[in-house]
Amino acid sequence: MSNQDQEFSWQEVPKTQRNHFWKTLSVMLGFTFFSASMLAGGTLGVSLTFMEFIGIVLVGNLVLGIYTGALAHIAAKTGLSTHLLAKYSFGEKGSYLPSFLLGFTQVGWFGVGVAMFAVPVAKAMDWNVYLLIFLFGFAMTATAIFGMKSLVILGYIAVPAITILGSYSMFEGANSLGGLQGLLDYTPTETLTMAAALTICIGSFISGGTLTPDFARYSQTSRQAVTATVIAFFLGNSLMFLFGAVGAMAYKLADISEVMFLQGLTIPAIIVLGLNIWTTNDNALYASGLGFANITKISKKLLVVVNGIVGTIFAMWMYNNFVGFLSVLSAAVPSIGAIIIADYFFVKRRNYKPFADTTFMKVNWIAMVAWALGVAFAQLAPGITPLNALIGTAVAYTVLTLVISTKKSNEKGKINDYTERQIAG
Repeated sequence: MSNQDQEFSWQEVPKTQRNHFWKTLSVMLGFTFFSASMLAGGTLGVSLTFMEFIGIVLVGNLVLGIYTGALAHIAAKTGLSTHLLAKYSFGEKGSYLPSFLLGFTQVGWFGVGVAMFAVPVAKAMDWNVYLLIFLFGFAMTATAIFGMKSLVILGYIAVPAITILGSYSMFEGANSLGGLQGLLDYTPTETLTMAAALTICIGSFISGGTLTPDFARYSQTSRQAVTATVIAFFLGNSLMFLFGAVGAMAYKLADISEVMFLQGLTIPAIIVLGLNIWTTNDNALYASGLGFANITKISKKLLVVVNGIVGTIFAMWMYNNFVGFLSVLSAAVPSIGAIIIADYFFVKRRNYKPFADTTFMKVNWIAMVAWALGVAFAQLAPGITPLNALIGTAVAYTVLTLVISTKKSNEKGKINDYTERQIAG
């Protein structure tokens, strides 16, 4: 089996294959343009005042920007995907845990996305929902096969179209409330604590954000990678939240496509909804293919097809269990990225040996224990669940590594001292 494929599933991306800034930004913006973020924005919109909503979104996306920006920096410096980076901290076989979790969740997001397109369109057009699921799932899988090239092209088309059509619909909704003053005067119909609001905002996309290296590794420089990633989460993710919030405030509907159906914009609604989901779903299939390729050593293209079929088949089930699925992601996935960041910046101090020259341990049990502790801490500690996971896991991994390394050094020193005294005696 060849150790190289066109998507560099098992090695770093060479400098000659890196993309310029605008291609990276196009891919990252397309990644963050996701309907689930609009639904999360709608939940915030009916529960907060407009200024409270703006504050939560800015703070939440600042956290996401810092988290994904750190991962983007590592990816651009090393040229490695999330799954290959995990080998440094989790070990050769240990990296299978992050790869499985991330690959599984992305297949799940793909299924949710397919159903999120099919259900409202089938309802609006009186079409068969399962036929739409099949056709849309097949089409997205077909484009995902072409990898990064298709992601770039799709981003160039989708990002401007979604921004223009979605903004028009949002302004129409705001006007129905009385414009900006109407938004400022809006009184929420439900209540939500600030911690719960931040958990929704951060948790809505932190699982996807953990896969930032899969795309940022193609950047020419770390500055380009970080800049593109931070802009995408601040601009793209914030825009999705804003679309959802205004729609919920004006029409009690969080999905911009449903709002557009209500506004009589049927064709634009289908275009926006389709492109919105298509960009994120192709990224999800791409990332899941890399994850399972790390485990199985099977071609990413073949795995993309398999994952697309599985996601399409289970699309309605994932759609109907969306809330529980999101809760699982918020707790289990951020700990993976936290360990990668802690290992690179604090344990190895930005000094990773070249991937091809590194011999990895089979399993780093410190990472496994730290991941479990981080997930538990996120669930049990009060406050913001995904932020608890990031901080708790990073601290646990760094401290455990330091303690065990110190213990091993002391034991080695005692053995050497004993050996020297035996020789001297």
